[in-house]
Amino acid sequence: MSDDWFEETYREVFRVGLRVKKWFHRSQSEFQRIDIFDSEIFGRVLGLDGVLNTSEGAEAFYHEQMVHPAMVSARSARRVLLIGGGDGGTAREVLRHPCVESLVMVEIDGEVVEACKRHLSTIGSAWEDPRLELIIGDGAAYVARGDLEPFDVILLDGTDPEGPGEALYTANFYGNCRARLAEGGVFALQSASPFIQREIFFRAQARLRAAFPSVHPYFGPAPLYCSGVWSWTHASDGVDPLAIDEARLAAIEAGCFYYNREIHRAAFVQPNFIRQGLAKL
Repeated sequence: MSDDWFEETYREVFRVGLRVKKWFHRSQSEFQRIDIFDSEIFGRVLGLDGVLNTSEGAEAFYHEQMVHPAMVSARSARRVLLIGGGDGGTAREVLRHPCVESLVMVEIDGEVVEACKRHLSTIGSAWEDPRLELIIGDGAAYVARGDLEPFDVILLDGTDPEGPGEALYTANFYGNCRARLAEGGVFALQSASPFIQREIFFRAQARLRAAFPSVHPYFGPAPLYCSGVWSWTHASDGVDPLAIDEARLAAIEAGCFYYNREIHRAAFVQPNFIRQGLAKL
């Protein structure tokens, strides 16, 4: 990676890059490499360990899909737990819902949060919301606690489910998330590219099915990511992901860049290769 380009290499077989207009932040935390820079197409961009993570120009495609399908389909959405999401975009979208009374956010890397507060404030614009409780710590250890009041919605906005991030994509972790959900609650997570990370996507689906009776992957564009298409997954004890709470949807829909009622329904339609792969699990 040169001073002029930020390049992401996937498994030494696929490389994408952005020309850097200006560097804002370059550091190595206890957990990962953190880079923030300005680009021509995407505006300011966050890279973590050499992977394009989020950007001003395209973050809404990801964050709105990460949050709203779960928030408008859970029986209630008063208490929300977010694991990860250090750039602040997922927290911002959760807190756009006026029904939310509390959002607990557990992010392991405080240096990511501080760097994004300084340089990506247009993405993380809800840090001062009094409903937000930020905990710098281990999300897997947090959901393993048995003394927590149940949450209506749990969101996992973590790194890809391979390597160091895989601890947040195990059957044990999923089981703990289910145990922390209130009745009628929803657990939603990013579940990798169903195309270039096909084996990772299907492995996550199998583990989720072992922990939850109702598991529904959904899909959308991710212009910043090298795969172009991304997946998230809606998991619960039996919540219909297409049963939308009209009041909650009305509160946020007009202010969204990408997400709306039609996008919500279309996102759960499964392409043939995914339908066929899921049938084999």
